[in-house]
Amino acid sequence: MPQILLLAILLLILVATPKTSQADPNNPKVRAAIKKALDYLERTQLRQGYWEANNGQYKVAMTALAGNALACEGSTTTQGKYSEQIKRAVDFLTQMSDPNTGLIGYSKDYHYMYGHGFSMLFLSQVYGEEENEERRKKLKEVLTLAVKFCGNAQTKAGGWGYVSDKDGNGFDEGSTCITQVQGLRACRNAGIPVPREIIEKGKKYIRGCMIKDGPSKGGVQYSIRGGGARPAITAAGLAAMFNAGDYDSKVTKIMLEYCEKNVWPGSARVRHFGHWHYMHYYYAQVMYRLGEKKWKKYFDDIGLQIIRKQSSTGAWNEGHIGPVYTTAINATILQLENNFLPIYQR
Repeated sequence: MPQILLLAILLLILVATPKTSQADPNNPKVRAAIKKALDYLERTQLRQGYWEANNGQYKVAMTALAGNALACEGSTTTQGKYSEQIKRAVDFLTQMSDPNTGLIGYSKDYHYMYGHGFSMLFLSQVYGEEENEERRKKLKEVLTLAVKFCGNAQTKAGGWGYVSDKDGNGFDEGSTCITQVQGLRACRNAGIPVPREIIEKGKKYIRGCMIKDGPSKGGVQYSIRGGGARPAITAAGLAAMFNAGDYDSKVTKIMLEYCEKNVWPGSARVRHFGHWHYMHYYYAQVMYRLGEKKWKKYFDDIGLQIIRKQSSTGAWNEGHIGPVYTTAINATILQLENNFLPIYQR
């Protein structure tokens, strides 16, 4: 065959072959990165079933986030490659539930509401797929108590702080509030009774934190008392509003516009800062819910950024909290299209 004809055929094959998107779950680079990340989490789980951040901190929150990332793969407490790790994480968190108060966590931890909120999220996702009758009964009991504790911990303004309203003397702020709203909504979706007014008060608090006009219009502040627009909290607030069924209101549209300018990859005003992973953990959920076209455009950029920074161990070693935190978050973002967990589904 003449060389020029062979070259022409090769060019036609290259042109006809569709380019694999970074957002495509069948992309070999994405699959490899996910496997390395989940294997890292599998290796680093402690014998007692928990994970921890730097210096042994945040055991409850890290366990919920890492367990959630493993569950995104499709494994449950009884089936799948990571079933043993998920089962041990569930057992640890249910043991951490205080039968008297409903708190999932350590009462002496000055950030216990984060762990409580993330635990509600993770355990509610497991509850829907739990086949073991005894464990399912225990999960229902723990989640029912957790919802009650969350309602009692809510401040008069409708938000939540790092600790309960009583322990924190009424202090509240946006990021903890968002964690509770998403956790409560996940419980409600799983069939756990959640009083509607608790979620509605939480949504009202998020709306109250939003800047109504000016150059930062649509940005969500640190708290209802002020603190300036925060891109990370705005992205998280938007995800919480979406989870609570608020997709098309004026508030969410304004928040989306703010995020387009301050969070969207490549935007002129985007700044890299300490809460990048937290921000994109939530913003990725929003982009995924907005449909295939928006999601692929977003993830072709963010997915590549994430994969490039992964270490040889499978972890991501950025930030001050520790590799379990960043690895759990990045692994969750990379697996959203798996569509296994109801809280992230379209």
